[in-house]
Amino acid sequence: MSTYLITGANRGIGLELVRQLSTRGENVIATCRSQSSELHSLSVRVETGIDITCGDSIIKLRENLNDTKIDVLIQNAGIAEFNSLSNLDPRSIVHQFEVNALSPLCFAQTMLSNLSKPGKIALISSRMGSIEDNSSGGSYGYRMSKVALCMAGKSLSIDLRSKDISVAILHPGLVSTRMTGFTSNGIKAKESARGLIQRIDELTLENTGTFWHANGQILPW
Repeated sequence: MSTYLITGANRGIGLELVRQLSTRGENVIATCRSQSSELHSLSVRVETGIDITCGDSIIKLRENLNDTKIDVLIQNAGIAEFNSLSNLDPRSIVHQFEVNALSPLCFAQTMLSNLSKPGKIALISSRMGSIEDNSSGGSYGYRMSKVALCMAGKSLSIDLRSKDISVAILHPGLVSTRMTGFTSNGIKAKESARGLIQRIDELTLENTGTFWHANGQILPW
C-alpha cells in the first residue's frame, strides 16, 4: 500500500483518481479548497481549505501532515479560462500562470521533505501545452500556462533524479467535466483516471520527465 496525495480532489478527474486509488487499497490524502459530498462519501483523509496559490495554506497542510511520508504526489488542481486574441485579459492569463504553473512547482518544492525516496510526482498538464501540437490557436492563457507547467516538470525530473524522485507530465485527455463544460466529445473521468494511474504506475527514473497522454502516447513538446 502506497500513500498518494492528490490536489483538487473534490470533483472531476481528481475525485475519480481518489475513488480508483482508494478502491484498490491505496492510502489517499485528498486536498481541496472545499469538500464535496462525493469526496466525503469515499471515506479517505481529506484536507480542506487547501488553496495551492496560498503559501499559508500550503504551510498549514505540511504542518497537518507532520512526518507523514508521501509516495506519490499528484498535482491535479488547475483552472481554464478562455482568452482569444480579440478578447485578451492579461489578469486572467497571469492568474492561470499562477494556478496552473507556478503554484504546482512551489507546492512540489514545499512537499519535498514529505516525499518518500523513491517517490513520484505527477503533474496533470494538457496536450494544449504542446507547442508542436497546436493547430487551432487561441486559448492563450491556458496554453501558455500549461507550456510553463511542462517545462517545470521537465526541470524537476532532472533536479530530483539524484533524490530518487521521478516526474511524469500527463495529459488526461479531453474529459467531460465541469472545466470543459461537460463536452459531449470528451471521455468520462473514470476512463481518464484509469489511464493516468497506469502511467503513474509505470513511472521510473528511466522514463522520468516524459510528457504522456493518459492512453500511453508520448506527446511532442
